[in-house]
Amino acid sequence: MSLNFDRVAIIGVGLLGSSLGLAMKARGLARHVVGVGHRQSSLDTALQVGAVDEATLSLSDAVTGADLIIIATPAGLVAPKLDQIRRLCAPDTIVTDVASTKRTICAHAHATWTAPRRFIGSHPMAGSDKYGPEHGHPDFYEGAVCLVEDSEGLEHRAREIVCALWAAVGARVLDVDPAQHDTMLARTSHIPHVVSAALASLAVRGGDVRFMIGNAFRDMTRIAASRPELWRDICLTNREAVLEGLREFQRDLEELTRELEAGNAPALDDFFRQGAEARRKAVES
Repeated sequence: MSLNFDRVAIIGVGLLGSSLGLAMKARGLARHVVGVGHRQSSLDTALQVGAVDEATLSLSDAVTGADLIIIATPAGLVAPKLDQIRRLCAPDTIVTDVASTKRTICAHAHATWTAPRRFIGSHPMAGSDKYGPEHGHPDFYEGAVCLVEDSEGLEHRAREIVCALWAAVGARVLDVDPAQHDTMLARTSHIPHVVSAALASLAVRGGDVRFMIGNAFRDMTRIAASRPELWRDICLTNREAVLEGLREFQRDLEELTRELEAGNAPALDDFFRQGAEARRKAVES
């Protein structure tokens, strides 16, 4: 499918939003890209790096007349932004997002937007511990998986265009049910971030560890450097699935603690063997 958007509005010009603007401009997918946010400094940077052609603090000015709107804010702000732009969108405007949670957002859109719905939830699985438009890159989504909502009541042509957009910037598109998305992502992304933050905090409580850090600590805590408000919103908008996974994780740790207290070497062997096998199963195709 050939894409040629006349006016694209990107709400939120951080890493993901600016990277999408750069990717669309580099590939000739949009004639004019306007960025909107609440910090003038971020908007100025997005303009300087070429992620947007125009920047404004006015949401109304940005989205009026846009044929595509991308909401690239933290997850907790997506539903409020949908409420704000609903009355401003033309009937044929296509809207998507980049949030890491989908169930709450898509349910809200289903309840508040006219059917067939032209808001299509998206989650490009691309990220970094860095943030801000200065770190945006036109190939940021190249090779990433993008999970796109597959629900009843969506406008078929709008969904086709959203899928084509992500494919055009280099992502591999997979259909996903919003509820299943949140259940799985809690275990593969959201809880790992929680554990990473907890491990980082645990280490520094032991004193000055700067000269006693190896690759294991660096690898496991790299994502703890991510934006706190981003992961706060992810946990809150996927609270049930995160809580369920954390409780299961706690039970595993409690069992390991008991075996370690008992000095049960075979049980410890099993624990680490099962972990190694699980990782191979998860990451090897």
